[in-house]
Amino acid sequence: MTGLEIGRPPRRLKPLINLVYVLVAIMVIGAGYFVLPRFEWRAPQIKLVPDTDSLGLSPIEIDVTEQGMGLKSVTATLNVGGAEHVLVSEQYDQPVMAKKFTFALSAKLAGVKEGPAVLRVAARDRSWWRFFRGNETVVQKNITIDITPPALELIADDAYINFGGCGLIVYKTSADAVSSGVKVGNYFFPGYKGQTKDPSAYIAFFAQPYNVPEDEKAVLVASDKAGNTRQLRLAYTLKGVNYKKSTMPVTDEYIQGKVASLLNDVGARQGSPKDIFIKVNRDLRKENEEKIKSITQKSAPTKLWNGAFTQLSNSKVEANFADARTYVYKQEAIDKAYHLGFDLSVTKHYPVEAANSGKVAFTGDLGIYGNTIIIDHGLGLFTLYSHLSSIDVKPGDAIKKRQIIGKTGDTGLAAGDHLHFGVYLDGVPVLPKEWWDEKWLRDNVYAKLQSSEAEGTEEAAAEAVTTPKRAARRRHR
Repeated sequence: MTGLEIGRPPRRLKPLINLVYVLVAIMVIGAGYFVLPRFEWRAPQIKLVPDTDSLGLSPIEIDVTEQGMGLKSVTATLNVGGAEHVLVSEQYDQPVMAKKFTFALSAKLAGVKEGPAVLRVAARDRSWWRFFRGNETVVQKNITIDITPPALELIADDAYINFGGCGLIVYKTSADAVSSGVKVGNYFFPGYKGQTKDPSAYIAFFAQPYNVPEDEKAVLVASDKAGNTRQLRLAYTLKGVNYKKSTMPVTDEYIQGKVASLLNDVGARQGSPKDIFIKVNRDLRKENEEKIKSITQKSAPTKLWNGAFTQLSNSKVEANFADARTYVYKQEAIDKAYHLGFDLSVTKHYPVEAANSGKVAFTGDLGIYGNTIIIDHGLGLFTLYSHLSSIDVKPGDAIKKRQIIGKTGDTGLAAGDHLHFGVYLDGVPVLPKEWWDEKWLRDNVYAKLQSSEAEGTEEAAAEAVTTPKRAARRRHR
């Protein structure tokens, strides 16, 4: 045996030692794979909906989420006048990744008085971090408990409203209200302050939408930042408008020559004529009407129009508002739709006049409506001009009554040269002819606004002020 061989392990032990190294490495990796995730340091997230400094009778949500080992516990307390009220207290034996709690004072804290309070929410996860105590998130807010809804006072309203038409009310609400207006079905029409001689009063134009049941009447509502809401049902007689029902024949020539060209996807034009028509008349129509709705829900907070709106000069009404149309292809009823405006016939490429003063909100191609202009007249009111052959204004332009804004045409789904004229109130299509009617404006609008703008004459102003109005001093507190 040489000196170099002293202390060297036998060769047969090397494979065994290597195996031990491999096993140790596997154990270390396995332990790291199992242990290290349990030391994660991401704390749970807490979200309050709504995130407000006032708590009222409306429900509030506490959303707790965890991205690591899962939740271990969630607690929520409300401290009022030194007394602590437990809203949530939960412990979890198994990992929970998300929890949502919804509660309201009326259900959880009967007898709690209004005033200052402290809301505290704490969530802890199952991490081994912090000596196995886990990560904790605490949200603590100083809030005010408020369970009294805003006050409402109705100053003036309408005795009669046309089905599909508009009404106008004047009202007041207490200073704690953060939003107010009129609700009809699922539609909301906001109130505007500073439009009358009384700076504390609000006005709200509202519609009785054509697609809302007749027994669904308008309700005046006001809400505060705590979510407390006061409601006052409006009393009026609904006057029926006899909407027409019509049948519209659809031909192969019309579908291939007019309808199919509106589909941007060339592949979509390869279906049957019936399928192509339905894609445009149903799907594209819905898309276009949603865009109109989004545009006509963003209005100037002041009145931009003066006097009655004007009908396109020398025009004749060929199709009415809310006509219920049934489309027939080869003796089969294949679709239905409402016509949401007036079709006005004139000579080809006739100059189109703005119905009243305002500001251009939109210009461009709008699918089935073709080349379109939308004008904002303020206080939620808009007019729409479609199927144009040319557009002579751009968004943002200030427009005067009877100013030429374009020319009639047959773009979109128009079967011939004409103007489609529509009126919208806060995104809802309404009966146009009311706004052409000076008498309707005098009876329903001018007196309430205490305006001297009835076509700009002193005589009309005097008549507006002296016109009998249905003014109610109804208080609701």
